Amino acid sequence: MLGSKPRSMCHVFIALGSNLEDPALQVRRGLTKLTQLPRSRLLIKSSLYRSAPIGEINQPDFVNAVAKIETNLAPHNLLESLLKIEQQQKRIRIFPNGPRTLDLDILLYGNLECHEHFLILPHPRMHQRAFVLWPLMEIEPNCHIPGHGPVAKLLTKCLKQKIRKE
Repeated sequence: MLGSKPRSMCHVFIALGSNLEDPALQVRRGLTKLTQLPRSRLLIKSSLYRSAPIGEINQPDFVNAVAKIETNLAPHNLLESLLKIEQQQKRIRIFPNGPRTLDLDILLYGNLECHEHFLILPHPRMHQRAFVLWPLMEIEPNCHIPGHGPVAKLLTKCLKQKIRKE
């Protein structure tokens, strides 16, 4: 189990997404909140990207971004902190892939691979989502997703997904 024991500094990639209540503002607020995480530092953030919803398509388009942080928070502690940020921005979970004010997902925590009930790393669908891969490639062009390969190659399988830089 990946408890609360402090770890050495690790590079972590976090996806941000919103499609409610001024999505671009919600994502920018989320990025600001990342700068306030304890024992962490925001290293770089991507541009904002607009994308069509996947799955439940009867909802507004999303605004997405990816941030790279350096942290020594243990994975579960980081996840707890991200869930608190979502709550502060009034995230309500009605159904999976539904509309949201802010969604924060840990994409990669160093090279850690984890398959626990509430935490799966790397994020289980990130390699299939253009709205994650494009901003990730912007800030980390040589990024490699354990078990899946280089982001640049994975993007070639997502070219039909509608996405544009804001």
